[in-house]
Amino acid sequence: MGLFGFTKADRLLKRSEFIEPSKFTKKIQNKQFIVIYSPSQVHRTRLGITVSKRVGKAAVRNRIKRQTREFFRLNRHTISGFWNINVIAKKEAAGIESSLAHASLKEVFEKIQRPKKLI
Repeated sequence: MGLFGFTKADRLLKRSEFIEPSKFTKKIQNKQFIVIYSPSQVHRTRLGITVSKRVGKAAVRNRIKRQTREFFRLNRHTISGFWNINVIAKKEAAGIESSLAHASLKEVFEKIQRPKKLI
């Protein structure tokens, strides 16, 4: 796979891999998505997607997952560092178009890269 591939090694697969980022509680959210992330022990950025049944029926949930994977596949190279990222879709993500979903995910993923300001 080339630069824009999305292999099994790029995904969070096990339950423990999904739970691990939530222990570190680095969380960013907007109206449609919550992103929980932590530094990765393997030297690559990996993605996990969580869409509960409250968001919608199977077709809606699968569409959100496809849009999220596609955004990550095309924009993974812009993320600095190696992260385990879990994207959780909110109910508001159910009815949005692809372009709005990509804009919403871009907004959230850009915040991962920026260091937090110290007060």
